[in-house]
Formats: sequence, structure tokens, C-alpha cells
Amino acid sequence: MSNIPPQRIDDHIINRDDLDSHAVEIIRTLKGAGFDAYLVGGCVRDLLCHMKPKDFDIATNATPTEVRTLFRRSRLIGRRFPIAHVRSGRELFEVSTFRQAQHDDIETNEHGLIVKDTAYGTAADDAYRRDFTINALYYDVESHEIIDYVGGIEDIVNKRLRFIGDPSDRLAEDPVRMLRAIRFAAKLGFRIDDDIMALMDDTAERLDAIPGARLFDEFLKLFLSGYGEAAWQLLSSTPLAQSLFPSCDPSSKIVRAAMRNTDQRIAADQPVTPGFLIAVLLWADFDARSREANPENKAGLVYDIAIDTLAVQQQHIAIPRRFSTFAREVWQLQPRLIVRQPRNIRRVLSHKRFRAAFDFLCLRGAQDETLAELGQWWETLQTLDRDDQQAMIDALPSTGKRRRSRRKRGSNRQPGAAQQES
Repeated sequence: MSNIPPQRIDDHIINRDDLDSHAVEIIRTLKGAGFDAYLVGGCVRDLLCHMKPKDFDIATNATPTEVRTLFRRSRLIGRRFPIAHVRSGRELFEVSTFRQAQHDDIETNEHGLIVKDTAYGTAADDAYRRDFTINALYYDVESHEIIDYVGGIEDIVNKRLRFIGDPSDRLAEDPVRMLRAIRFAAKLGFRIDDDIMALMDDTAERLDAIPGARLFDEFLKLFLSGYGEAAWQLLSSTPLAQSLFPSCDPSSKIVRAAMRNTDQRIAADQPVTPGFLIAVLLWADFDARSREANPENKAGLVYDIAIDTLAVQQQHIAIPRRFSTFAREVWQLQPRLIVRQPRNIRRVLSHKRFRAAFDFLCLRGAQDETLAELGQWWETLQTLDRDDQQAMIDALPSTGKRRRSRRKRGSNRQPGAAQQES
């Protein structure tokens, strides 16, 4: 297959001014040392799709060790596919070596997943080793040509997402490629090839063999890149959603609203956190457990139920502690936002997760008119000065019993003694 002559295209929409100058300089350094080097993959694809690339990756026939020797500010990473990270200015660039498409040195595990592949080859070999045709395009910064071995240009024109080679083989090598298909389809608005969609059920089962930490990385790429709502809409119509989040209802309106809200925040360059989406995706499970085991919302039980909910999810996706803690604290604040005990309002307002918990309450309020009214109360409270805030707090009905003052240890004074002495 790699003997097919490449198509070299110089009539395209890529503008040299849109290229990263640091990436171009790295390529010129490699070429100056006698190596071949090109921009490759997502950056070429995105430029052809009128999108701004997030990264500019480079492919070369220099080995990782040769790249490391050539660039002082570089390091080697990866066990499956060793590559070089080269730092230029404040940016970090991935420089990968051309790999062979077919050889006998690929190491796989008992599930058929590739665990090591260090056989190097030509640009043509490398193209056929990549996953999707649209990701196997090479751009020559000197000749201003796009080199296409696999029909990637045609698939971009037709907005078609297609594997290079047999889809069942490519997914057997790495089931995560199905999640990548969902991600690219959501980002680019492309149609996933029918041959890929036919393998959805089998691939969903094979995701069980993927390390949870890697699946969390894919979760971040899917839902925190600015097109999470589209990704969730695609994912929720497949068994992949249940493989990743088995306790989440794929048709959940609150999940879709949270994805949309996250996309809007990213577009507005506002901060987002995976912890919030984790709280939303697992809320139905946490809420169901709470209604059954803790109808009175006792604080200690809320904590235990949250821990149990997160522990079940950890069997599928490994959520870093800082994000699982974020989700738990958002859940723990929900009863306090709803009950509104006057003596605790200030403490709730000053809680480090208040704003996230408030946003979560507003999402729930979109489905529940009572919660919407509570959300409006908290929204108004935040706009007032301290005196006006206190007036709103004082207007709340008293809830709970007044706490009794504790007698100092060792005191033998009888109740009422102070009044008698006075």
C-alpha cells in the first residue's frame, strides 16, 4: 500500500502567515541537518477546514535520539511510541519519527492493543500507520505543498471520517480511536463512515481494557475543547456513553445543558474545570442514592454517599482526586443552598465551591421551578452590599433549633446563677 505514489497538492487554502513560526524554524533546523521534516496531522487538517490549530506537530525521518541531540531544549517521552518534545520560545512541539506501517516488531498485549512500536520508516510508511485519512496529510514548509498518500484531501472535501486500512484492525489495535472518531466528528461536523459505526458495540466493550487514566485524558479532549455538547450528542446515541459513564442517563437534559454552558465559557475564554462536568454526569446516581439512604440530608451521610458514587465511577474512568473532590463539594453544598439556614448563609457564600455549587443549582433549576426560584434568591444576594444582604437573610424563616451554649468544663455553676448574682 505504501508503494502508491503520493498526491502533491500546491493549490490549497493554507496561508504561510497562519503557520507557527517556531514550528517552521524547527523544521528548517531538521532539514538543515539533512533530515526530512513536515508539519503533519491535526494542524494541516484544521488549516484546511478553516480552523485555527491548537498544536503544530512535526514528523521527520530523524530518530528521537537524533532529534534530542539536535535540540538542546528537548526530551524524549512515551513507551508505546517514543517521540521528542522540543521547546521553542514558550511553546512545546511534538516531533515524531516516521513509523513503518507493517512490520514484525510491534508488541501487543493479550487484548490485541499495541504496547510498543519502535520500527521506523518513510513518510509513506508513516502515513499508512496513522488512524484517519484526514490526519495523514503532510505539509512541506519549503515547497508549500500538501503531500497526500491516503485520500485525506478528498475526505475533507466530502466531510467524511474514514480509517486508513481495515476499521476492525485499527480498532483492535486501539479502541480509543472510536472516541477520537466521535471527537473529530463533533469538532469538524464530519460524518463517521458506516464501516466504523458498524463496530460501535464491539468497541464499547473493548474500552474496558483501556487504562482509566487514558480514558480520562480522552474525556478532557471530548468535553473541554469547546465542542462538548456536539460530542455528547454523538456519544450519547452510542453504547460508548454507557461504557464511560454507566450511571448517567444519556438523554439527561442537565448533562447537555452543562456541556453547552462549558462550550460557552470556553468560547468566552472563561475558566472551566472537569470537576463540574463530573458532578453533573454523576448527579443522577448520587441523587438516587441520597433519596434512598439519606432522605433527611444528614451531612455525614452526604459525604459517604458521594464517596461511594465516585468509587463506582472510578472503575471506568480514573478521575484525579482534585476533580472528584470538587464534584463531592458541589454535591455537599446543594442541601445548604436549598435549606438556607440564616446562621449559615455567610459561611456558604464564603465557601470556595460556592460559585460552582450555585451554577449547579441553576442548571437543576432549569428543570425545576422551585429550584429556579432559589437560584434567583442566591443570584440577587450576591449583587447586594453587606447590609442589604443581611436584610435578605433576616427575612428568611427561621429553620432548626437554636444551638445551646456549652457550659465550660469543670464549672459547677447552676443554671440561672448569673441572673441570681446580678
